[in-house]
Amino acid sequence: MDQKTIKGFKERLLQRKDEMVRAYGRSKAYGMAADEEGAQDLADKAANSYTKEFLFSLSATERQQLQLVEEALVRIEERRFGTCVSCKGEVERKRLEAVPWARHCLSCQEKQEQGLL
Repeated sequence: MDQKTIKGFKERLLQRKDEMVRAYGRSKAYGMAADEEGAQDLADKAANSYTKEFLFSLSATERQQLQLVEEALVRIEERRFGTCVSCKGEVERKRLEAVPWARHCLSCQEKQEQGLL
């Protein structure tokens, strides 16, 4: 993969990382605000509890995706970007365009989803 293409992927990954960090900050602030609200009755407390649980579940998924983005940035720096971490084959460019933090080629991704990897 040429350097111009890699630079484009790096910019997309850094932009995604920035978006995720900002979203995490907003979710955290909203969760803290929900804690501070003076819920008057049981229904309000239940609604606040549900909202906080929902925000925390989103942040767990986002944390995992943020980790994948950071790993992709490391692979760029180590000149391993676009190489499958399992078979060391090339990750398809269309796959990287859709999911720039992809760690596996399509074949290995399918194996991972089936629990074979």
